[in-house]
Amino acid sequence: MQLKTILNRVEPCKSFVYGKARFVEGASGPTIEVELRPRKNGRPICSGCGQVRPGYDQLPERRFEFVPLWGIAICFLYALRRVECPTCGVKAERVPWADGKRPMTTSYRWFLARWAKRMCWKDVATAFHVSWDRVFTAVKQAVSWGLEHRDLEDIEAIGVDEVQWHRGHQYQTVVYQLDEANKRLLWIGPDRTAKTLLRFFRMLGRRRSAVLRFVVSDMWQPYLKVIAKKAGRAVHVLDRFHIMQRMNKAIDQVRAAEVKQLRQDGYEPILKGCRWLLLKRSENLTDKQAAKLKEIVHYNLKSVRSHLMKEDFQRFWEYWSILWAEKFLDQWCTRAMRSRIEPMKKVARMLRTKKELILNWFRAGGALSSGIVEGFNNKLKLITRKSYGFRTQEAYETALYHNLGALPEPKFTHEFF
Repeated sequence: MQLKTILNRVEPCKSFVYGKARFVEGASGPTIEVELRPRKNGRPICSGCGQVRPGYDQLPERRFEFVPLWGIAICFLYALRRVECPTCGVKAERVPWADGKRPMTTSYRWFLARWAKRMCWKDVATAFHVSWDRVFTAVKQAVSWGLEHRDLEDIEAIGVDEVQWHRGHQYQTVVYQLDEANKRLLWIGPDRTAKTLLRFFRMLGRRRSAVLRFVVSDMWQPYLKVIAKKAGRAVHVLDRFHIMQRMNKAIDQVRAAEVKQLRQDGYEPILKGCRWLLLKRSENLTDKQAAKLKEIVHYNLKSVRSHLMKEDFQRFWEYWSILWAEKFLDQWCTRAMRSRIEPMKKVARMLRTKKELILNWFRAGGALSSGIVEGFNNKLKLITRKSYGFRTQEAYETALYHNLGALPEPKFTHEFF
């Protein structure tokens, strides 16, 4: 089978034919160069308006990189024609294998972009003998096409969170779709301010925002205000993940202060090495940790009492009735306020202030939790590590949309993998 026959199968170019092919040895390795020419009586198409227009002149021959074959680089050689368009002026013609004057064919860009989902960009660049910038360009164009063609209709549930992408408290606001049939990254923006989240709702539009049924978020006040304003009809859920995270931070504060106080008073370091056994659920403890916890429970320590209060609070999520759950919450907050443990009292005050939003967890049927969001955030961190970090925000956002956005791709005559 001739090379031209293979190319006609995998990359048919309407109104163009493949010409001579030659094998060339270069400094960077062997290359197969394939000439392209327009069919007889074929008229050029304006790249601006997409209409057939009369020819104006011809540009010098250009090289367009195609998907490598047997590890050998393939280049298309073609001299673009320019057209004289009454609407757009003098323009280069539109060709089916590339966009404008870009040196990579469309198929090769999508080929690199798909590999960039499976490997880090640096490895993709090394494997296919291209620069990192070429891989980034391919991914960026794939993301741009996907964002333009994705479907944003009938979104019912979203999750809002922030992630730290650089040291020095540099945050990004991320919004995920949490529908049962479709979980994906919807939007990412710089900072974690009210203005940032307002940009997402402007992108989504009033009509789509009005049909949202559930919104899951943490307790960041700017988010709460924007969600109440822009998605007021939706059930806004403060989920269990962030609530228990807040409680664990309180326990850690109590333990750290108590360790310091015991050391100053000259007591033995009873709480040494006890941090994780106080933060873990009892069913997740190792045998050694369970034995240690059983030992220190006999001491009337604030750290132990805080841990027992946290374990008691876990029963809150097991209720089926919202009325009984509310009653339990009120009783737990009363006990916490009487505990004389300031960090736990602070948690109780927060729970009382946000009680209605917390009880929305039951109104949503307990099916929604930003534990799903945290799962996405863990994938996000993995993508960042796999790519050795990103120096620019643009590269960071592009990689996240590419891997987590479930973006659509165009249909091609041939799928390379």
